[in-house]
Amino acid sequence: MDTVDLTFATVSLEEHVAHVTLKATGKGSRMGPDYWRQMPALFGRLDTDEAVRAVVISGEGEHFSFGLDLASMSAELAPLLQPDGGARARQQLLATIRAMQQANSAVARCRKPVIAAISGWCIGGGVDLATACDVRLASKDAKLSVREVKLAMVADVGTLARLPGIVGEGVARELALTGDDVDAARALRLGLVNEVFESREALLAAARAMAARMAKHSPLVLGGIKEVMNARSEAVARESLATVALWNAAFLPSKDLLEAMGAFLERREPTFSGE
Repeated sequence: MDTVDLTFATVSLEEHVAHVTLKATGKGSRMGPDYWRQMPALFGRLDTDEAVRAVVISGEGEHFSFGLDLASMSAELAPLLQPDGGARARQQLLATIRAMQQANSAVARCRKPVIAAISGWCIGGGVDLATACDVRLASKDAKLSVREVKLAMVADVGTLARLPGIVGEGVARELALTGDDVDAARALRLGLVNEVFESREALLAAARAMAARMAKHSPLVLGGIKEVMNARSEAVARESLATVALWNAAFLPSKDLLEAMGAFLERREPTFSGE
């Protein structure tokens, strides 16, 4: 499996199970430019590599992912997010959102079973990635949050498209509209994760063991199961992703977004005006 050009993660392969470990930047695994650009190619290779029959995704260190790396993405995104930007900036923003959506959609489309092993924080983009996986397992210290609403954003790379199919409409709307943190125990009750383990080590061992059990089955049948189940779920997701890309291209650049960013940097509560 050729991963020579891979910089956002490491990949190991053992007994037909590929383990993708998101590299940590700072305290946790964050999604910078390399994640968005390299993820589709990586999962394209995993999808076609006959040596790979199942995949585990985890974060390096204590956390699964803190989501979008605002610091490293600011140079690319900041010019597109000004409220007074013209039509060209909106077109570029739409193209950027559509391209970023492909990172997690590549995971969902992969014909190999994909298991998310979630420890520590799983925030924003981390939830987008987790919901694109087939199974989510967690350690008891895991906390998940659809945090975008607190930053005056509509989550646009997968969560709103896929979370309702996992936990149901009512719960998905609650999590998206409040931005509340969900601990591992509640995530298990909600069906957001399948099982909770005492430690990160136990979690990773269980995720690898489950992937190995899947990998023993016919790869043709595993791919068929995913294709049949995706025919329903990903059809819904595609429509939702198309809608949110248009919405955010039009309305994400706002005074409320600038207020949210300023409040974040100044460590204060934002005051939103709806502008």
